[in-house]
Amino acid sequence: MRNLKVMMAYRGTAYHGFQIQNNGITVQEIVERCAGKILNEPVTIHGCSRTDAGVHAKQFCFSVQTNSRIAPLGFVRGVNGELPKDISILSCEEADPGFHARFSCKGKEYLYLLHCSECKDPFSIDLACHYRRRFHPELVYEAAQHFVGEHDFRSFCTNCAEKTNTVRRVHSFDVEIEGDKVKMLVKGDGFLYNMVRIMVGTLLDVNEGKIPADTLDAIMAAGQRKLAGRTAPAHGLYLNRVFYNEEELKG
Repeated sequence: MRNLKVMMAYRGTAYHGFQIQNNGITVQEIVERCAGKILNEPVTIHGCSRTDAGVHAKQFCFSVQTNSRIAPLGFVRGVNGELPKDISILSCEEADPGFHARFSCKGKEYLYLLHCSECKDPFSIDLACHYRRRFHPELVYEAAQHFVGEHDFRSFCTNCAEKTNTVRRVHSFDVEIEGDKVKMLVKGDGFLYNMVRIMVGTLLDVNEGKIPADTLDAIMAAGQRKLAGRTAPAHGLYLNRVFYNEEELKG
């Protein structure tokens, strides 16, 4: 039995997230169907993350075991030939038998994309969050540094069970400006449900003066979701990179 490590990208607009669900079509469902057709056997793919409905991925890893002797390049070409236009296989390589896309992952980087303008951009609908307010990059960047380090992020998690371990380490939180686009890039060992979207929403509330930046540590320490800011819309969020090497994650 071979174990393949596969990278893909997808536009999440049409899907109810990555993981198979009963209430809508998902990326996993589509990829398993197309990969099974090329490998000529039923397959189950193991993803590196569970993305929400409408969330995108620039780099998403999955592992899959197969008896097929297909070459990695043949897998890429064959599966891409079956997939819809909003999902693409980027690469495929042989992996050790013990490799698992989720459990072998050392960390992830998420991108949140804002389109800052009074007018909407028809070319970024469902691909960036339209934000009409004036954006203060220095204020937001300084506020974002409160999230860097190891903290209990229970205040920034949706529906976290009481016994859930909510301590995570954020390695960096950057804010980049490109014309009328704002990129927020957050890198960490792991993330809770809706954690990035709540952090971004909270930073937007800081930007608008609704939450003072110097209260973020207290909000974090309180462990109460109601004290943090809004949950930013899903369509501005991308899984940007996945790391299987500690040096790349911390670099």
